[in-house]
Amino acid sequence: MDFSTILILSQDAFTSGAIYALLSLALILVFGVTRVVFIPQGEFVSFGALTLASLQLGVVPGTVWLLLILACLAAIMETVRLFLSGAGQKLPRSLALILGPPLVIAALIKVCAPMHLPLGWQVLLTMLIVMPMGPLIYRVAFRPLADASPLVLLIAAVAVHFVLVGLGLLFFGAEGVRTPPFSDAQLTLAGLNISGQSLWVYATSLIFIGLLAWFFNKTLYGKALRAVAFNRNGARLVGISPQLAGTLSFALASAIGCLSGVLIGPITTIYYDSGFLVGLKGFVGAIVGGLASYPLAAAGALIVGFSESFS
Repeated sequence: MDFSTILILSQDAFTSGAIYALLSLALILVFGVTRVVFIPQGEFVSFGALTLASLQLGVVPGTVWLLLILACLAAIMETVRLFLSGAGQKLPRSLALILGPPLVIAALIKVCAPMHLPLGWQVLLTMLIVMPMGPLIYRVAFRPLADASPLVLLIAAVAVHFVLVGLGLLFFGAEGVRTPPFSDAQLTLAGLNISGQSLWVYATSLIFIGLLAWFFNKTLYGKALRAVAFNRNGARLVGISPQLAGTLSFALASAIGCLSGVLIGPITTIYYDSGFLVGLKGFVGAIVGGLASYPLAAAGALIVGFSESFS
């Protein structure tokens, strides 16, 4: 193996490792706040890439229907909960909060999808579709089991994974997709050609990791998430809602997964079930960090990226 080959493989390793690092951080965040080993994290990667590909074809993505289905399930569960607790007067406001945003998003996508907007707007619409799925999945599948054992939560996560994979096949079919790169530029450094898309991956990953560090250390909601992860009962005693923290952690996880899918869509072909393998590699990185340490998880993700590339 000569030096030029090592450089090429290292570039691939850093590109893959940057994506795995983002997913590792999302997995640690969800596990720390909710004790859920979020196996379906990779499905947000697939849905992000496939949704963007559908928008580029000018059609309404199937994920819009998934978003509406999740919203309807959440609305039904909330209706039952309010009537059983004798708080039926709160039902109109609760239904408006649950069903309103997904319906507005669906209407917006119906109008915008045939317009073939520029890539940047399509990415924003993709995030707008996929990101709300995380909180809805938490509300439907995991919030009713909040006090269950980690084993029960793991079984629920596996069930959600299989459901999402099946729906992905139903909505998008078995064909793989590749999305256009954000940039066609080529940078030559020490005889190595670095693609513009790889630079986008590096820059976006570093910026997003920096924003997460700022969020957890400087904002009230970030500190609340850290408090719930450190001591769930203690956080509840000082007025921090574990349910709100769980909703926020799933929202961040779905945003990270969708962003990762958008970034790797131009690099590799994405199928409806590709997210599991990508998420599994991120999970290995999270395990290196003991499902607790963000820096060690990022280092573990890079190790996975180098192992995959050089092997």
